[in-house]
Amino acid sequence: VQLQASGGGLVQAGGSLRLSCAASGRTFSRYAMAWFRRAPGKKREFVAAVTGSGVKTDYEDSVKGRFTISRDNAKNTVFLQMNALQLEDTAVYFCAQRDYGSYGKNVNEYSYWGQGTQVTVSS
Repeated sequence: VQLQASGGGLVQAGGSLRLSCAASGRTFSRYAMAWFRRAPGKKREFVAAVTGSGVKTDYEDSVKGRFTISRDNAKNTVFLQMNALQLEDTAVYFCAQRDYGSYGKNVNEYSYWGQGTQVTVSS
């Protein structure tokens, strides 16, 4: 399995970015996908997740109402639309794939990881 994340960059507070993660190597729709992030000096933390079917999603409290996770199973890609970005959202963002259709919120529940994409929010 390979995961390739993209879409990070530098954005002003209040702005938007859309991250993408392209997957290959196995049947994409069978597996839950998630986004995690690691801010400077902090541990990797859960951001959002979606089931293999795309029907069910979940979010970390601080991003609820601002971030939206979605997936296109025909294109083997998961997205993270990030709106109303805040300084605290600055981090390296990682996509991850679980070995099950249902998602989890812990780092150790995911077997495959993308390389990370930097998101920097400036004032």
